[in-house]
Amino acid sequence: MDNYEKLLNQAYKKVKPIEHSERFEIPKVEGHVEGTKTILTNLSQIASHLRRDQNHLLKYLLRELATSGAFKQNRAIFQRKIASAKINEKIQDYANEFVICKECKKPDTEFTKEHKFLFVHCLACGAKHSVRAKI
Repeated sequence: MDNYEKLLNQAYKKVKPIEHSERFEIPKVEGHVEGTKTILTNLSQIASHLRRDQNHLLKYLLRELATSGAFKQNRAIFQRKIASAKINEKIQDYANEFVICKECKKPDTEFTKEHKFLFVHCLACGAKHSVRAKI
């Protein structure tokens, strides 16, 4: 039994301590203001990182930011000036509601549709949560 304890202590010394870092980091928006319009150049990359449809993300942002806009030439164009911090905050809200699992807090989720209802299904823990009504 003493030999086992010695080997176990040696193994603990060789194992690297776990560093608590956020595995899921959402990229910050990139873009600029052109006159009265805000143009984002990486919204499709953010949607890809979140593993969601870019049109769904854009529709959410347009509603939450109370503006109109569209995708043109792989760029999202909002019809008014909006601070990038505000857009980043809304994207984080989107991730909390539509991407991150409510049970295990992991981003490994997908949308599933049953009848007329939309659910977020977690691929990590198997939980299923309904999402808000239509965007």
